[in-house]
Amino acid sequence: MRTVRPVAAVAAALLAATLAPTSASATPGSSSCTVRVPGAERVTGACLADLTTAGTVASGHTDPADWAGLEAPGTVNPSGVEGIQLDGYFPDSSTTNTNHGWNHDSQFVIRLPDHWNGGLVVAGPPGVREQYANDRLISDHVLARGYAYAATDKGNTGAQIYTDGRRPGDAVAEWHDRVAQLTVAAKRTVSRHYGRLPSATYVAGASAGGYLVRWQLENRPELYTGGIELHGLLFTPDSPNILDTAPAALRAYPRYRAGEPGAFEEMVAAGYPAASEPMWEFHYKNQWDSLQRVMREEIDPGYDGDREAGTPFCPADVQQGCDTDYVYADRPRRVHRTVERLSLTGRIGKPLITLQGTLDTLLPITRSGDVYAKMVEDSGRGGLHRYYRVTDGTHSDGLYKAFPSLVRPMSPCLKTGFDALAAWTARNGGATPPPSRTVPSAPAGSDTVNTCSL
Repeated sequence: MRTVRPVAAVAAALLAATLAPTSASATPGSSSCTVRVPGAERVTGACLADLTTAGTVASGHTDPADWAGLEAPGTVNPSGVEGIQLDGYFPDSSTTNTNHGWNHDSQFVIRLPDHWNGGLVVAGPPGVREQYANDRLISDHVLARGYAYAATDKGNTGAQIYTDGRRPGDAVAEWHDRVAQLTVAAKRTVSRHYGRLPSATYVAGASAGGYLVRWQLENRPELYTGGIELHGLLFTPDSPNILDTAPAALRAYPRYRAGEPGAFEEMVAAGYPAASEPMWEFHYKNQWDSLQRVMREEIDPGYDGDREAGTPFCPADVQQGCDTDYVYADRPRRVHRTVERLSLTGRIGKPLITLQGTLDTLLPITRSGDVYAKMVEDSGRGGLHRYYRVTDGTHSDGLYKAFPSLVRPMSPCLKTGFDALAAWTARNGGATPPPSRTVPSAPAGSDTVNTCSL
C-alpha cells in the first residue's frame, strides 16, 4: 500500500504564510511566465493567449479526455482570456496520474488571468478524474468572469485509488487535505502574482468534487468565502450513503430487465426515480457496478477477501463477497468507523449552494441532495444554504445526447448558481439568491444546453 504524506500539516503551514501579501514575482504582461507555488515540488509555467479550453486544447495545456462524457453537445463556453498557466505537483508517493509524463499524484493547475477581478475559485474533480476535469464545467466560466482558478487531482486518480494509503479510507481522506493544500498555496501564489491576497475565495465541484465542497465548508470554512456543488457524493455513518444505494440497483435491475414482477417497484423504492428507467441500462453497464466496487474496496476491502475490488457484475446470491449482495448495515463496526471518518455533518460555516437533478440516476436525489439539505437544516445552518432541485436534470450532461427529450443538462445551472453565490457573498452587500426550491422544467423551445434560471 502506498503512503500518504501529512498534508494537513503542510496546509496549515501554508495557511500561516498567507497572512501577509508579498511583492509579485511575476505580473501581467511581464516576461516571466512562472510564479512560485509554495509547497510544490515541481512547477512549470506558460504565458497563454487564451486560458480557456478554446485555447488550451490547441496549446496542450488541458486534457479533453479528462472531461469526456461530462458535457452536452452544443455547449458554448467563453474564450479569449489571456494569462499565465501553472502546472505542477506537491510531494506525494503515489503515481496514478500520468499527465505530462510525470507519473506523480497531487498534480494541480493554476490559471492567472491578466485581467483579474480579485477572486479565486478552487475545484476538485468528479469521480476519479484528474485536474483538468472541470475545465469546461467551471474553469472557462470563472476565468471569463476574471477569477483566478486552481484545481487538484485530489491526490490519487483512476479506478485503483484504493491502493493509496495505509488503511481503509485514506485515499478519500487525502482528498480533503489536497483541496485545502491547494487552496492555501493558490492564495499565496495569487498574492505573489498580483501583489495582494484574493478578496474572495470559492470552492466548487461536482459529484466527488461536490462532496469535497461540502466537507471543506464544514471543516475548513475559514479558507473560503463560500461554495457551490453539484450532486455531491454523500457519506454518512448510517444509511443512506454511497455504499448502500448501488447494490440495490445491482440486485433489482437485472430482474427488471428480465420483466420480473416487483423489480421496478424495488428500483423506485431504492431511490431511482420513476421516468429515469431509459437510463438504467447505461448506468448498470457503466456506473453502478464500477462505482460500488471502487468505493467499497477503498472503505471495506475485507468484504471480498483477497480479491481486489470484487468481481464485475457478479449475480446476486451466487458468489461470496459479491458487491451485488453488499449490505452496509450488516458490516462490522470497523467499516462504519471508517465511513464516520469521512462523513458529512451538515454543519457548514460559509454560504453554500447545492444543485441536483431530479432524474439523477447515479446518486438518487432522495438519497443524496435531499438528505444533505435536511442535515444542513437540522444543524441550524439553513440560513447559509440554498438547495435547488432541477427538474429533469441528471448526473452527467453527456447523457443529453442520447436522451434529449428526457433530461436537461446541469452545467448551465451550475454556472448560474456560481454567479448567484458571488452576488450573495459580495462585500458591498450581497443579493440574496432565490429561496431553495424545485426548479420547474424549462419552457418549450428554451436553450437548456446553455441557459438555466434558478
